[in-house]
Amino acid sequence: MGARTKARKRALDTIFEADLKGISLPNTNTNDETDVDVTNYALILIKGIMENQTQIDELIAGSLQNWTFDRLPKVDRSILRIAVYELLFQKDVPTNVVLSEAVGLAESLSTAESSSFINGTLATISKKI
Repeated sequence: MGARTKARKRALDTIFEADLKGISLPNTNTNDETDVDVTNYALILIKGIMENQTQIDELIAGSLQNWTFDRLPKVDRSILRIAVYELLFQKDVPTNVVLSEAVGLAESLSTAESSSFINGTLATISKKI
């Protein structure tokens, strides 16, 4: 597993925890000195999502079909936030990589239907961007 894949998983854990507990992102722990590249990219993702969360959430909400933003499972919402942040602000990450990584996280951590849902939602969002 590559450093950015690990970083996305670490960021997902942090974002999911904050959403679940109803706490702000800066109050969560991401410190891990064992892999600086993973920690650094995870912090970039978390900080970027925190600073742009309104824009990210509005883009997600406006792209949902037959769902409301609040009905999304928290893990799916967290995966979408990471992917949308990368699509908007991490121009060095190709769109197909963002979609593939998000679908992979959904396949391993969410429901059987989530990977298709996330793939479709991100395809819609990437066209808007």
